[in-house]
Amino acid sequence: MKYTIVILLFCLLSLMSQSQTIPKWKIQDVVNFYTKNNDTTYVVNFWSTYCQPCIEEMPYLQSISKKYATNRVKLVFVSLDVKSFYPKKLTTFLKQHKITATCIWLNETNADIFCPAVDEKWSGAIPATIIVHNKKGYKQFYEQQFTPQQFEEALKKAL
Repeated sequence: MKYTIVILLFCLLSLMSQSQTIPKWKIQDVVNFYTKNNDTTYVVNFWSTYCQPCIEEMPYLQSISKKYATNRVKLVFVSLDVKSFYPKKLTTFLKQHKITATCIWLNETNADIFCPAVDEKWSGAIPATIIVHNKKGYKQFYEQQFTPQQFEEALKKAL
């Protein structure tokens, strides 16, 4: 019995260590993240767990970004979910959908402030993605669901 408890505790700790930690950021933290002047191409995708098109594109955004990781591509998923989903429901969602890319929760409620901080044309619709390569002066905003081919083409333009 004693060994069973020890084994169960070990398994629980092991599972907990594999869980993704989801930081909460303000919009200025997000903007500061992708406006660094370096050789990295930033892909910042705005999504939520209630958005089916968002969920559909997440796996291939992740896999295509990994494919170009040697080109210094950094993918970040920015969750726009309600506060009650943070962090438990988000962590569960990411685990269920095998999302391993960095994910943050946007700690903002006023889209009239955070949308134009990302792009002045953003209506607030999701999924929305901004691809930025500051050293090359490249910045493109997409308010749409990508197909895998569309995303790869958009990413290649930034590289």
